[in-house]
Amino acid sequence: MDSAALLDLLGNENRRRILRLLSRKPCYVTEISEFLGVSPKAVIGHLRKLEEAGLVESHTDEQRRKYFHIARNVRLEVNVSPYGFASKSAYPANNSVDISSCRHLSLEVSCGETGDLDSLLEALEDLERLENELSLAQRWVQGRLCETLDHISESVGVGRESRIHADMLASIREEPKGIGDLSRDVGAPREVVADHLEVLADEGVVRRTERGWELGTNA
Repeated sequence: MDSAALLDLLGNENRRRILRLLSRKPCYVTEISEFLGVSPKAVIGHLRKLEEAGLVESHTDEQRRKYFHIARNVRLEVNVSPYGFASKSAYPANNSVDISSCRHLSLEVSCGETGDLDSLLEALEDLERLENELSLAQRWVQGRLCETLDHISESVGVGRESRIHADMLASIREEPKGIGDLSRDVGAPREVVADHLEVLADEGVVRRTERGWELGTNA
């Protein structure tokens, strides 16, 4: 699901409360209505939107009572900093993902697919601990990322936070680039890129050559 659409959907507090309730157990409309303190008609409207988004499904029990439950796992990440705004939703892949392909990550956690109940509970505890550690690691990485971008802004003398300068310099660090290629790399209009290049050139950070723009003597 598109992250922007997911943000809009979850912007409603009652829909968030419904999902929080359904994450504990399947519920029928009356249960949800009593828990939220809103009318069944309003609950049905929220459930319809959640169903259309594929987040919620329903099933009917032997008494023909319709229960709603969360359909799948979705992770929504939102990053707001002086260097940008971004959101992305990620749907977990299957268990065959090769975690060893992650160069900066080493894990030793039992997956809990087999074994007795005690082993499964131990695996659950390990995975929950890992989830907390990964959240902490993400906060650390985000802090260091912003700190590094601060240092880049200071070193090139632009005087304020600007992600575009770092992205442009990272692009031409690999090889000299023309304005058109740089524009595509950083996702900015050609005239904006050209203006920033002139500013960086005045600081001696970049220079224009026959091959294109490349890092200057002060980089």
